[in-house]
Amino acid sequence: MSTDAYVHSIVQGVKGGPLLFVFHGTGGKEMQLLPLARNLLPGATVVAPRGDVSEMGAARFFRRLAEGRYDMVDLARATDKMKGFVQAHADARARTAGAEEIYGLGYSNGANILASVMLSAPELFSRVVLMHPLIPFVPEPQAGLARREVLITAGRHDPICPPDLTLRLEAYFRSQGATTELEWHEGGHELRPSEAEAARRFLSAVPVTGASR
Repeated sequence: MSTDAYVHSIVQGVKGGPLLFVFHGTGGKEMQLLPLARNLLPGATVVAPRGDVSEMGAARFFRRLAEGRYDMVDLARATDKMKGFVQAHADARARTAGAEEIYGLGYSNGANILASVMLSAPELFSRVVLMHPLIPFVPEPQAGLARREVLITAGRHDPICPPDLTLRLEAYFRSQGATTELEWHEGGHELRPSEAEAARRFLSAVPVTGASR
């Protein structure tokens, strides 16, 4: 897969620093989370792809049939394509700068594609931040998630991502051996400063032994 499989932006970080992929929400573009990413993890090289699906003009990473009803065929397509994109950038970065850690951060639809990639190829990311993910199905067991690190952030009154599904996803990651944290706020689907602070602490923490690629 090519590093140009998606329209994307890159912000170069320091040599040997982490590589951070960020995935926007529905209707966002590749620039949506770049300022947040740079504040959360200074020195990281940030790669921000734009979703290649249009829903009435709003960019997404995969199609859906309705709110919370995914086009599972297109999700599989998008997951395979994104895996190739991430791997191509990781390989290119390793050749030129020797990046040791690869992280992911996604919001809403971006969190969903990031979660799907991690479920399919857990070796790609050592640490991910899933902001308001919605996984409306029970994933298959994935032994490769052991010693991965996951932060989920969510709103207790989110009308798009029901809290019970958030708790189910947290329980799933824990059951697979992933080091899992859950950060709640009292609002809905919006991002709040407490989430950004939790993500900053999580991404800047010393890596867990054995969790790197």
